[in-house]
Amino acid sequence: MKKSERIKSSAKAVDTRSPKRTSPPKSKSRVSKSSVPTERDGKLTFNHAMVYVKDVERALSFYRDLLGFKLIEDFRYENKPVYARLRAPGGDGTIALHQAGPDGSISSDGVRLYFEVGELDAFCRRLQEKNFYITKLPRMMPWGWRHAYLNDPDGHEISLYWAGGNRMKKTMMKAAQKAAQA
Repeated sequence: MKKSERIKSSAKAVDTRSPKRTSPPKSKSRVSKSSVPTERDGKLTFNHAMVYVKDVERALSFYRDLLGFKLIEDFRYENKPVYARLRAPGGDGTIALHQAGPDGSISSDGVRLYFEVGELDAFCRRLQEKNFYITKLPRMMPWGWRHAYLNDPDGHEISLYWAGGNRMKKTMMKAAQKAAQA
């Protein structure tokens, strides 16, 4: 008998010392075409970014009506939205808009939201046609991604960008510096 066959056959032996399982086996997460798995082999996944705003309705007008996010749910207090969760139009990324308290800070120094769009220049033109101000128009950055910058109604910084095939690669900074020097 080969060693691998001996291992397989010995694994079939029943351990009579173990008590019989009385609880049902752990259920595996099931994924249908319309659902997202709830378990990813114990690996951390990114769920969403929470953005605190002074006026959820105004923020909804920006993220939903201007950028095209789809409303998943909202919660209202006295018929006014105080929380909303939205899904990116081109994927399953989500953001949540949360009403800040009357004295709460909405400052987001050091945090910027990044949204990728394939037709960056055309997308920015559409925003401008709707009289939205873009703080920095699309341009190629030294790391090889094309970026535009803007602020949401509460002053949160946003980068609209296109990285294409470079998105999951190491930065292109050195190659871009060499090209600029040539």
